[in-house]
Amino acid sequence: MILLVTGGARSGKSRHAEGRVRALGGQPVYIATATAGDEEMRARIDAHRAQRGEGWHEVEAPTDLCGALRATDGSGPRLVDCLTLWLSNLMMEGRDWQAEAEALSRMLTAQSSPVVLVSNEVGLGIVPDTALGRAFRDAQGILNQIVAAAADEVEFTVAGLPLRVKG
Repeated sequence: MILLVTGGARSGKSRHAEGRVRALGGQPVYIATATAGDEEMRARIDAHRAQRGEGWHEVEAPTDLCGALRATDGSGPRLVDCLTLWLSNLMMEGRDWQAEAEALSRMLTAQSSPVVLVSNEVGLGIVPDTALGRAFRDAQGILNQIVAAAADEVEFTVAGLPLRVKG
């Protein structure tokens, strides 16, 4: 089972995704893509850990998401939080994000344990005023489409409420 949970910033998508993973039973695995580059980001990571609570096995995968999925398959349901930061990390390293996204799609369809992925919808608002901002917005939209095509289920979260889009 592959589930993509998407939505805007602070829409409740992570909290909803955590609940979906817990409901699957077994030892939940949290695959984190964030890096604590400054104090504000460290505080966000700490807040996410506190929200999740105890009982999660955490794996850090800022760029090697396929490796983390391969290494944790069979160990319980996994939560990838989030694809938006993963994409940002790839782009900042100058990596071929589209090739990585296609590899992720193939990896997802080969998984035996459930995977729930969180991703932002960034194209619903103002058009970014920089070329980098527009490139990121476009890449995020394409990444979400690639993962949604591989997913069994897709949910869009608005104001803390999930809306089923696929599945």
